[in-house]
Amino acid sequence: MLRAYKFLMRPTVRQAQALAEMLRDHRSLNNAALQERRDAYQHSSRTSIRYGDQSAQLKEIRAFDPERQGHWSFSSQQATLRRLDKAFAAFFRRIKNGEKPGYPRFKGVRHFGQRDLPEGRGQLPLGLHPAQCAHPCATSGRRAHPGASAPAR
Repeated sequence: MLRAYKFLMRPTVRQAQALAEMLRDHRSLNNAALQERRDAYQHSSRTSIRYGDQSAQLKEIRAFDPERQGHWSFSSQQATLRRLDKAFAAFFRRIKNGEKPGYPRFKGVRHFGQRDLPEGRGQLPLGLHPAQCAHPCATSGRRAHPGASAPAR
């Protein structure tokens, strides 16, 4: 079961820059993967590209660009590709059901403000730790992160 947590962070200037770079690099990975899928679909052969195909290319991408893409967690980049794959699965499901499809869009700076951290794998850059845990989503069955401190009142 996936859990969602929101953390209040008080990063230093250097840490805030690293977080911005991380989101920029994950956004560019997302947009490049979307571009590849769009180009393949528009090609006359109607080739389909899946998560497995793009995930297999991730090792080459990281080797080609070690300063940007190679710097971040491999599993968090896979999670970014999985999120795009889920968006395409929902798009094709809506087409099949006759609903308004809503093709996945390229993400700008304002619309890509989160990163998935697979449990126990993704590490925050530059030793950044949550200052305190804000209340997790108000859904039954969810609880506060065991390692985070209680929210300030």
